[in-house]
Amino acid sequence: MQDGRFVIELVSGVPIVAAPEEVDMANARELESALLEAAANGPGTLVADMTRTRFCDSSGIRTLLAAYKRAQADGAELLLVVPDAAVLRAFAIIGIDRVIPNFVRLDDAL
Repeated sequence: MQDGRFVIELVSGVPIVAAPEEVDMANARELESALLEAAANGPGTLVADMTRTRFCDSSGIRTLLAAYKRAQADGAELLLVVPDAAVLRAFAIIGIDRVIPNFVRLDDAL
């Protein structure tokens, strides 16, 4: 999905989906579509780059968990880049940080 909200780019052969400042029920389906499109490049690593993200509600979290499970079923791996302290705290409270590998910097994920 190349509408500017969820840009997908390849870096060293790894598809990276860039999320916007807010991920919520208004755009969770778009995130899901972008992650599916990026995963269509074949098994391997897929990165959800949430560097710009300052808010992620439960629908966004459900989408990330579903993408993670789908990637695992396909023999792939979903990694998150989440530098924002508030988003990291929300992920820690829910426990998603213990399920999906996450990094503070994109370079570390790659």
